[in-house]
Amino acid sequence: MKVFLSHTEASFPLYFGDRALAALSRHAEVVRNTTGRDLRGAELAEAAAGCQAIIAFRGSPGQAATFEAAPDLVAFLRCAVDISTIDVPAASAQGILVTRATPGFVNSVAELGLGMILGLARNIASATSQYHRGQNPEPRPGIELSAASLGLIGYGRIARRLAEMARGLGMRVMAHDPANPPSGDGIGPVGFAEVLQADFVVCLAASTRETARMMDADAFAAMRRGAFFINLARGEVVDEAALEAALDAGHLAGAAMDVGMAPDQKPSPRLAGRPDVIATPHIGGLTPQAAEHQAMDTVRQVADLARGRLPEGAVNAREAHRLSRLGLRTEDAG
Repeated sequence: MKVFLSHTEASFPLYFGDRALAALSRHAEVVRNTTGRDLRGAELAEAAAGCQAIIAFRGSPGQAATFEAAPDLVAFLRCAVDISTIDVPAASAQGILVTRATPGFVNSVAELGLGMILGLARNIASATSQYHRGQNPEPRPGIELSAASLGLIGYGRIARRLAEMARGLGMRVMAHDPANPPSGDGIGPVGFAEVLQADFVVCLAASTRETARMMDADAFAAMRRGAFFINLARGEVVDEAALEAALDAGHLAGAAMDVGMAPDQKPSPRLAGRPDVIATPHIGGLTPQAAEHQAMDTVRQVADLARGRLPEGAVNAREAHRLSRLGLRTEDAG
């Protein structure tokens, strides 16, 4: 089996790594992306010519133009949980399997969220920035987390881990998630209006049609004056103009974000540059442990395909008729 690894030489050590590459090489012949840039469309298909699988970094989306120009391709493996960069119907139309990795970034993202809460509570980033500029910041009172509340919008794995850490600090935690309400962990489900009354509101909602810009002007106005907002979800769940207006008006004391509407889901520079904002460049899952977890998932998927088995994480197995080239039958897919 021949596999194209789309990671550039710059992204490879951060998002795949030598150990995963060594493991992958035991199951397939690996072709590396040596162009120094992210490939997409027909150019990605051309680079992967003769390969039965592509392991895709987020800079190489799964577009219809790629699938249409890749007659040898059997599987498009996304080395992450998020497959929003992949046109799954277009892959299915060509009989190409799409897979995703399992979440290995729960602790990494939750820990970043806790760091942002601490940074906002004690004015760490702003004071440090002033010192770096040779200024002498005025002491400002902080917030003791054991006396503060945390409101979680979304209650998936990351939110549950963050809730566990916050409760360990004595915070009162509430969560809103109609699709996945808290149960059995001492955190009762609350409505959207109630969760916005927390001292720290953390958005971890899935990005769907229903959650697009759910944090709008009305939502920010409903938050407590002097509260903090943190976005660890996706940029499109927040109306950034409304957030900026809430900060300008002093209604919110500050905000933090690891995502935004800039390219590659990074925070928008206009918001990220504010002194009352803590921003990181979409690094929530960027730890060696999280990256290797997802890379090794794709290695296991390639190993299964090489043995004629349907891999875990398959998204469209019933439509992926090219699997027959590897001895798999789509009618056997669950």
